[in-house]
Amino acid sequence: MSATLFDPKTIRQQPADNSHSAEPLAVDSLAQANQPAGTAKKKVYIATQGCQMNVYDSEKMGNVLGDSHDMVVTNNIEEADVLLMNTCSIREKAQEKVFSELGRWRKLKEDNPDLVIGVGGCVASQEGDNIQKRAPYVDMVFGPQTLHRLPELYDKSTHQRDVKPKDRIGTVDVSFPSIEKFDFLPEPKVEGYRAFVSIMEGCSKYCSFCVVPYTRGEELSRPLDDVLAEIDSLAEQGVREITLLGQNVNGYRGEKDDGSICRFAELLHYVAHVDGIERIRYTTSHPLEFTDDIIEAYAKLPQLVSHLHLPVQSGSNKILAAMKRNHTIDVYINQIKKLMAVRPDMHLSSDFIIGFPGETEEDFLDTLNLAKDLDFDHSYSFIYSKRPGTPAAELPDDVSLATKKERLAIFQKVIRDSTLKKTEEMVGKTLRVMVEEVADRYPDQLLGTADNTRSVLFKATEQQKKDLMGKFVTVKINDYVSPHMVRGELVDILG
Repeated sequence: MSATLFDPKTIRQQPADNSHSAEPLAVDSLAQANQPAGTAKKKVYIATQGCQMNVYDSEKMGNVLGDSHDMVVTNNIEEADVLLMNTCSIREKAQEKVFSELGRWRKLKEDNPDLVIGVGGCVASQEGDNIQKRAPYVDMVFGPQTLHRLPELYDKSTHQRDVKPKDRIGTVDVSFPSIEKFDFLPEPKVEGYRAFVSIMEGCSKYCSFCVVPYTRGEELSRPLDDVLAEIDSLAEQGVREITLLGQNVNGYRGEKDDGSICRFAELLHYVAHVDGIERIRYTTSHPLEFTDDIIEAYAKLPQLVSHLHLPVQSGSNKILAAMKRNHTIDVYINQIKKLMAVRPDMHLSSDFIIGFPGETEEDFLDTLNLAKDLDFDHSYSFIYSKRPGTPAAELPDDVSLATKKERLAIFQKVIRDSTLKKTEEMVGKTLRVMVEEVADRYPDQLLGTADNTRSVLFKATEQQKKDLMGKFVTVKINDYVSPHMVRGELVDILG
């Protein structure tokens, strides 16, 4: 596949196919009338839990309410007119943690009865109207796929302020309306030089431990034109680095304008040809979808960073089978070897679940040895957490919590040691860095991010602090500040 075949501008000259769109949602015009000209703008506070998809969704919540009701996002919960909680159901006792936080928000509502409280995200999708039954002061509940309906839900909740929650009309919406939310989101607005772009929703892998298919639905990919239009808009606003998002991001199957399907590797080529985009990341991948054409893209596209996050979850084939991951360790290792052949400087990270039901000492050692053999740069590891409604929740689990904690501590030390070793090895090397800001703790230094995810500090003149923002530079590393931060001196300005 030749990169020269891909020209994103060519396809965007064609009229967009909106056949996948639903009818626009009605937003009550009274909302605008309720805010006379000259009055202070209403403020929305958004508490975000969980993954990068939730971070992206929270940004869109702020954009939606800003576009429809001229609201502004605030980091001060005390001054907010609207409180939104974007929830995550991955961690243990996620529901109880949500209701615990809502209990604190209740006190704010008692002091300000006009305060509007909304709960979104995956816990909202799981719990539905049970949230208002347990916490009747919550005004609206919405799922990950219906955040674009926030203006409508907000209007209904404010107009029914004196109506009992059980009698309210339409203030709970946790449906799965295909991919329509992206059709009604406003133009993306960003500050800074990095941005997330969601290219698909949901997951169809049905790993036995995971709730995502039940809270975000089956896999649905955004049309290619829509994805590229969003990235174009971000690039025009000065964004230089794009992170493509999806629960199973490399399983992307987006429809092209001619009705054919664009796979993930092909999308990477399109994104690499967007003017202004110099760096491409993506998360989260599945080994089943990490195909040879994606590896080939690493050989051809310098915009693809030399960092890959590819969750493996366990180093034991027995446990992988119980997890319904549908691949073996040999397959995973072979993929990594092929990738390293085209990118020898590749930095790897992964996800691991420690203490999955039935995990023996031998299974754990398989996982530990895999981490040592592949020398992961960093990884996320957690003790298995039973999620209601998942097949794994019914599996017998005879491993004690004490044993699981002991195994996790051993495993995380291996990862920490590997991270520190790789950071130490950067000393003396020259890294490509995207400059992003003046360092808060070091006002005489600029702070940026290397391709391998390390934060990089280097001294800069006052003029350089103005001129280098958003630029790519090379920095020779002299020492390290922490396992994830290094310090060096400016070598060259790449532009």
